[in-house]
Amino acid sequence: MADNKELETQEEVNSETQSLAATEEAVTKPTNKQKIDIFLKATGNAPIMKIKKWAVPPERTIGKIIEFMRKYLHLDSKESLFLYINQAFAPSPDQTVRNLYDCYGTDGKLVLHYCKSPAWG
Repeated sequence: MADNKELETQEEVNSETQSLAATEEAVTKPTNKQKIDIFLKATGNAPIMKIKKWAVPPERTIGKIIEFMRKYLHLDSKESLFLYINQAFAPSPDQTVRNLYDCYGTDGKLVLHYCKSPAWG
C-alpha cells in the first residue's frame, strides 16, 4: 500500500516536472511571431530616412521592404531603389528577412544599405 502511494507521488512529481519543462521551453524558445530588427542605411545619393531601425516580421520579403521604402521616401515609379546586404550584393526580392538574418545578421540586427543608383555587386 505504501509502495502504491509512493508510486503515485512519484508520477505526480514527474508530471509536474514535464509540465514545467514544457512551459520553460515555450518561454525560452523563440516563436515565429518574433520580429527581426533591420537597420536601413542610406548610401550615395539616397535620401536619409528619419527612422533607421525597424522591427519586421521574419516572413516579410525584401520585395515588400523595397515597396515600403519607396512609399516612405516618396519615390516616383521611374526612380530606382537598390538594396544591398553587407555592402556587397543585392538580395533577390523573394528572399525572406529570416533567411537573410540567419546568414548575415550581426549584433541582433540585419543591416541593409540602400541607394538610388547601383553601388555594389
